[in-house]
Amino acid sequence: MSIEEEFERVGLVPVVVIDDARHAPGLADAMVRGGLPIAEVTFRTEAAAEAIQAMAQNKDMLVGAGTVISVEQAERALAAGAQFIVLPGFSAEVVEFCQQRGVPVFPGTTSATEMMAAIKLGLDTLKFFPAEANGGASAIKAYGGPFGGLRFIPTGGISAANLAEYLALPQILAVGGSWMVPQKKIAAEEFDEITELCREAVSLAQELRKE
Repeated sequence: MSIEEEFERVGLVPVVVIDDARHAPGLADAMVRGGLPIAEVTFRTEAAAEAIQAMAQNKDMLVGAGTVISVEQAERALAAGAQFIVLPGFSAEVVEFCQQRGVPVFPGTTSATEMMAAIKLGLDTLKFFPAEANGGASAIKAYGGPFGGLRFIPTGGISAANLAEYLALPQILAVGGSWMVPQKKIAAEEFDEITELCREAVSLAQELRKE
């Protein structure tokens, strides 16, 4: 199963912010137990690369790097064991670096110009970020007209409360969010609660996809 297929199967891509890599193994175990074995570990903290390395030790986890804004960060992420790369914006340089190494890459886009640039590089799955601040589900639906061949992973401002709006759209591959892996609960090692949040999120996503 490809990474895109795994994203679609689950319907969610948890966005993980870890301040201390010591929390990473417990978090990975908690997410697997909750049926949500995917993590986009953001490069917003110094612990990101070490956390990716630790989470990747769990063979049931699909671990990638998020908030990657440079080739140098992409190199560090891949060296740590990241299996996919997510960008907050569009960078042809980072996209081409990942493509040369055969690594799935999902750049952030919010405009027709960026989407056309992504298509030119052969991409068909893009992050839409920040989603809610850029028109949300209605904007993505509108882009479905001229860009019918694209699929999106919207992230930013999405929670259980508005998840249905996004999963109702056929061009949504999966939805990114952090409500099931709260940074404070990770820091407090409240892993049983994270397991339950993951389980609830997966159940909701599966239910909404059936509607």
